[in-house]
Amino acid sequence: MSDCRGFFVYKKRIIKCKITNGSMDIFKLIYEHDLRLDALKERHLDRSEQQTSSTLEDFLKPDPTYSKFYITGTDLSKGQFGLNCLKNYSDVVKAIGSAFRENQLFLNNRTVSFEQFLDEASIGEPLIITGQSESPWDIDNLRINDDNNVGHIKSEIAEVLKSDDYILYKEKAHQGFDLHLFSQKNIYKSLFYPLQKLVGSEFRFFSINGKRIRSERKFYFETWTLNRPPHGAEEVFKETVL
Repeated sequence: MSDCRGFFVYKKRIIKCKITNGSMDIFKLIYEHDLRLDALKERHLDRSEQQTSSTLEDFLKPDPTYSKFYITGTDLSKGQFGLNCLKNYSDVVKAIGSAFRENQLFLNNRTVSFEQFLDEASIGEPLIITGQSESPWDIDNLRINDDNNVGHIKSEIAEVLKSDDYILYKEKAHQGFDLHLFSQKNIYKSLFYPLQKLVGSEFRFFSINGKRIRSERKFYFETWTLNRPPHGAEEVFKETVL
């Protein structure tokens, strides 16, 4: 399986986890904001064409940006990795799905609920999240499989984001799956607040800056330094204020 995580490459390595005595879900919302949308597009190979198209108007125009989110979890009591391994999985699904309640969700060009997507979609199948009554996108060009990854379809993803639609993928985890979301709009708060409500003794929530968590060891910090997370990983509490 090729790695389409977009944050880290870890698939072929076995991760060891310190098993806890009681039930403990570790939920991680990994974000990257203000990424240049143009960086997703194919660049001109003709340098002179690039130079002649750089006008003062282009220079003064702000670059469009996008955000990406990687959503994952660990069941420390069982040493299992994957969002759907969490004991609080059903509550997590409701919390994440609430961020899309004003949108239409399309899987293979048919309308689905967020729960249906999670139950029915295979790894790498795109979910289109849109404010439109139908999806205009060529789904085949947006699929991820063993022969490609996100890096191979940057231009296709950029076209979706330019329209203010979102695109969401299920990605393979060690024992289950995770979620990888791309959006031009920064929807961090729409995800943060519903998930914050789940925080408790058996559910710990970490908000993580993906630009600072670039190694496998830091990504799986809960397996070795849960109470002293690395720089860039902040635990969210009931009283946390953005």
